[in-house]
Amino acid sequence: MDVFVARQAIFDRSRQLYGYELLFRSDGERNEFDGTDSGSATTQVIANSLLSIGLENMVCGKKAFVNFDRILLMSGLHSMIPRQNLVLEILESVEPDPEFLAACRELYDQGYTIALDDFVRHPRFEPLTEIAKVIKVDMQATAKKEQEQLLRIYRPRGIAMLAEKVETREEFDWALDAGYDYFQGYFFTKPVIVRGQQIPAAKLSCINLLREMQETDLDFCRLRILISEDVSLSFKLLRYVNSALFPFRRSGKIHSIDQALAALGETSIRCWVAMAALPALAKNKPGELVTHSLVRARFCERLAQLSGIQECHLGFLMGLFSLLDALIDLPLDKALHLAGVAPVISEALLGTAREDDGFRNVYRLAYHYETGDWDSVKDSAKKLKIKTSAIGEAYAESTLWAQQSLHATARRTNSRSKVRHATDEPLRIVWEDQAGKEKVSDTRLVNVSAEGLQLLIAEQVPVSAGVTCNDPKLGISGKGSVRYCNSFQGKYLVGIEFSGGTGWREPFAATPQKLRQPPSELQTIRP
Repeated sequence: MDVFVARQAIFDRSRQLYGYELLFRSDGERNEFDGTDSGSATTQVIANSLLSIGLENMVCGKKAFVNFDRILLMSGLHSMIPRQNLVLEILESVEPDPEFLAACRELYDQGYTIALDDFVRHPRFEPLTEIAKVIKVDMQATAKKEQEQLLRIYRPRGIAMLAEKVETREEFDWALDAGYDYFQGYFFTKPVIVRGQQIPAAKLSCINLLREMQETDLDFCRLRILISEDVSLSFKLLRYVNSALFPFRRSGKIHSIDQALAALGETSIRCWVAMAALPALAKNKPGELVTHSLVRARFCERLAQLSGIQECHLGFLMGLFSLLDALIDLPLDKALHLAGVAPVISEALLGTAREDDGFRNVYRLAYHYETGDWDSVKDSAKKLKIKTSAIGEAYAESTLWAQQSLHATARRTNSRSKVRHATDEPLRIVWEDQAGKEKVSDTRLVNVSAEGLQLLIAEQVPVSAGVTCNDPKLGISGKGSVRYCNSFQGKYLVGIEFSGGTGWREPFAATPQKLRQPPSELQTIRP
């Protein structure tokens, strides 16, 4: 069965990420599940899309807003998703009869968060407002006077109000002043156009660097000049290449731009440029914009690969440049001209490329997938000769890659100065679950350093949870904090940092031979 999954960000009043709405259907032709064989078909949709991909990879510890119609809700499918992560969105098409209301009240009593989607005030929906924690209002379909009335009635009851389909700065400013608590819509990736604004020098350096990434063969001399002219970029490059992402470089630190570029190679350089340039371009913008840019860039690159496009690296840049107007507050055509974007990319993004152009169809496929337009997804996939079953896998891989890349490059300090060494040893740890209860688990060490370790565990460990271990044989003892927890081959790969040190010292006295060769299946894993 083909599975479709996408996500759209939801922000709070400070424009901080609060959660994601997850969009999924069992096929591309029906835009709403019709109830056929609901016991098995809907279970397969959720299991394949959310559980096989990994909810933590899709929402990264934030709230997951999921649409539920009557059949899905009454089937008990919600129990497959942890209640602390789930917001049940009751569709406006649901008829709240006594049986349905009783089921919702039971979910409320169990601690589930209930949201009312596309809410319109009507007497038959009033019983649902007594148990709802969130009310979503469509700004495009609801008059401002009616919105103000909804806010006056329901906010005093302690119900959070969420404005959806916020498309312009004016709409966001109005919704903010009106008193909405949360916001969702294209405004956060398509901000209002600010014409004639001077682009700061730091942003120009990043744009020039991104321009160089369009070349099939990178000009290392030109790259060295561009990076050397910007102190911040130079520092970021040297910090990156000397980090534990590259544990195979043990011959000493790299101190020059030339050495760093030579050590990285073309593929890693292209990834680093994207991660170094984006935060500078997105200054004073929601952090989700950076994440979304990386996800889309990687997604477009993977789709270009799947469709057999030769210069698939241009797919990465196309996805990145598709949000350039949002990053630098200029119209997209002007932003693309400023960055000197290759015609094949700019034409695809501006919609002037031929209908059969590969990059145009890749971008359309990525965009329609993100917005949950499954009919268009199916049409674009057919043009590109991509199996629809591969699209969801590519998107899931892209979201995980973006999160891991940001974790690796957004450290508060260069804390990973100590190289981690690969190993394969059992280690018992004590940790706290989300309820604060102490748990004991047997794990397998993947690598270790004086400041942290990475391990495999059968259970999901909350990010920032405290972890204690004491193993005199391995020379590891102390208390750390979980930095990330990602699903991997049916288990979880957990990275732990120890502010006071792990107690480990080179050489690994217990099993020194295991430091030379990491386990083959984990050899390429990077936090």
